[in-house]
Amino acid sequence: MNDIKLALLGSEGAGKSAVLVRFLTRRFIGEYASNANSLYHKRLSIDGRQLNLEVFDPCSQSSEARCILEEPVDWADGFVVVYNISDRTSFINAKNILRQIREARMDNCKGDMEVPVCLVGNKQDLCHARQVREEEGRCLAQENHCHFQEVSAAESYQDIANLFTQLIRQVMEHLKYRADRRRYSGSKSMAKLINNVFGKRRKSV
Repeated sequence: MNDIKLALLGSEGAGKSAVLVRFLTRRFIGEYASNANSLYHKRLSIDGRQLNLEVFDPCSQSSEARCILEEPVDWADGFVVVYNISDRTSFINAKNILRQIREARMDNCKGDMEVPVCLVGNKQDLCHARQVREEEGRCLAQENHCHFQEVSAAESYQDIANLFTQLIRQVMEHLKYRADRRRYSGSKSMAKLINNVFGKRRKSV
């Protein structure tokens, strides 16, 4: 059983909790404000593999809330960063969150900043009030080497299910790559140790 940990980040009013609940339960919930951090658990199967999924949904982040990011950045295997296409401020905050993730990963994770991230433009059903063009979201995602998708938590479960499934697949590949790299590094160290030991023995004979 694989354990996958995701963190969901975004501004108040971006609808990040609505996106998550839509994925977990298929139901749509209206906007609500929460001052508490929440941790959700779900068991699921992807590509025939059984997974334990944990999703950390902290209270909404402002552009200045760097301290809020510290815990999920260290804890999470992947990130979903949500903004509201009808609120430019939420898009600016999403840009700042992506930058903070990148900087924190470089500082704390020895340069491992290619952690899987999905940038999500929510409330696609509010196109008549759009303040952020789809191309802007796509360009921001390209700059940060992450996946991008616009969705509507109010209208479509399938789009949201697809983006979470794709992100989880990327996380699984990333974790496998890191595990393989550690094993390769460990085997090289062991080979070097063996060579050193037997090399000294040969010299002493």
